[in-house]
Amino acid sequence: MSFQYRGLKGQYEKHIVTDLEVDHRLKMLAQQNPRIIVVDGRASQEGDEVVLDYAGFCDGVQFPGGTAEKQTLVLGSHTFIPGFEEQLIGHVPGDEVCVKVMFPSEYHAPDLAGKAAEFRCKIHQIREKTEYQLDDTFAMEMAGCATFAEMREQYAKALQDYSDNQSEMELQDNLLRAAAKTLEFDATEEQIEKELDAHIETLKAQLAEKGLNLEMYCQFAQTSEEQLRKDARENAVMSLRIQATIEKVVELENLVVTDEEMDASLEVICRQNNMTLEMLKPHIDEEFTAAVTRSVLMGKVMRLIRDAAEVTEAE
Repeated sequence: MSFQYRGLKGQYEKHIVTDLEVDHRLKMLAQQNPRIIVVDGRASQEGDEVVLDYAGFCDGVQFPGGTAEKQTLVLGSHTFIPGFEEQLIGHVPGDEVCVKVMFPSEYHAPDLAGKAAEFRCKIHQIREKTEYQLDDTFAMEMAGCATFAEMREQYAKALQDYSDNQSEMELQDNLLRAAAKTLEFDATEEQIEKELDAHIETLKAQLAEKGLNLEMYCQFAQTSEEQLRKDARENAVMSLRIQATIEKVVELENLVVTDEEMDASLEVICRQNNMTLEMLKPHIDEEFTAAVTRSVLMGKVMRLIRDAAEVTEAE
């Protein structure tokens, strides 16, 4: 079979976002983002959100790390040490409250563990959380729209755009895989093992974000690292084949990354990570530049294959 990356056949599966989906997503948005209203005319109660200043003292001496201004605290959330939040119930904005507590014996700061302390607090504001109704107020406060109808229209378009983008990405991925299957390529055992090593390291990083390690994961999943490597082997081989396909198309089409394309990619990276280019520059080394270059070339190859394909659309 000769290598084929032009004239491939693919199907773009367009999902039409329904009114029911839009309504469901908007309801979820309202539930996940409660409305916070400033309370006047009553004292604080459990469940309220209070804005306060506090300063912590132990044996009459203010201790480091125990001071904050305009701190937000939900009463009853058990965010602070036991007994703290309960003593803020029944107060109004402007009240100064001396909260007396006992630090747990196993507190993370040894100098404070097991000791009595007092926090001199001042309450600035009391707020309560209520669920939004799907109305103009929700539209204004959540999306800056004048009416709920305007917000709903914009939200429906955003959902459709997202769905279309997902369908396009799936199409391009399928076409790239189809091209890869026509490439004469045999991965070496060394390449496969290296790819599997990278897979395991990625999994470890993902688990670490959740406070887990690989050993714990294997226990929960009733598997082993050896089995994980076996299960990932087929995908590792395909990944190597795809990489080889991209390199082959780059070579055949004489594709390069221009300075403008590199700059545009760096702008996207900055935007996605809430960084400025000046903040990113210290991280731009040879390895980083090579990774960005590979990413840009991959995008160019996928678009080339997609543009040269025979694509049909189905809903």
